[in-house]
Amino acid sequence: MKHFHPRKGDHGQPVELKAPSHPTAPSSWDDPYEIATVTPDGPCPLTLNGIAFADWAAAPTTAAGWEEQVALTAATFTEPPMTTAPGKAPASGVVIFEADGRVWVVSPSNAFGGYINTFPKGKLDSGLTLRANALKEGYEECGLQVALTGFLCDSLRSTSVTRYYTARRIGGHPARMCWETQAVHLVPRAELAKFISHKNDQVILQALQALS
Repeated sequence: MKHFHPRKGDHGQPVELKAPSHPTAPSSWDDPYEIATVTPDGPCPLTLNGIAFADWAAAPTTAAGWEEQVALTAATFTEPPMTTAPGKAPASGVVIFEADGRVWVVSPSNAFGGYINTFPKGKLDSGLTLRANALKEGYEECGLQVALTGFLCDSLRSTSVTRYYTARRIGGHPARMCWETQAVHLVPRAELAKFISHKNDQVILQALQALS
């Protein structure tokens, strides 16, 4: 039987998940040493580490709205000029830390781009700064409302140069991931190197190690 994502694609098309992910046991959410997984519209706790999982009803829908979110929620931090490369589009992404030390990771639908598991990211949308774009990607791919906490690294990828920020979860619901994501995971930092294997993500894992 075919399995479809509950969210339609950008052009209203159904998105078939050829190898659907599976949720983990409810107990995995409470154990900071376990990987916890939620699938689209699947079950997860009402709260975690004192912050509710709830739909972000007031999520921005415009570039100005996302820029306002940066101004309202981001910590004060500096960042270097972004590295550029010929033929590579600018992009940004976010590494979201949970209060228990785990990190939020996504599984792109049908392993798009060869990524089984990775961090939320995307090319720069028109009118968005790198910081605002990172917030938008975190929301769309993870379903989470996040606040940026710092600069992590720049990553030279297949078609982009992607700036990664660190962030913390302040709201949202991981089961509300967009069609581009077929599962959202909470992964202990000690497990990240085994869980995320794509060569393009190695510089991010190294940067995270340097934070320890």
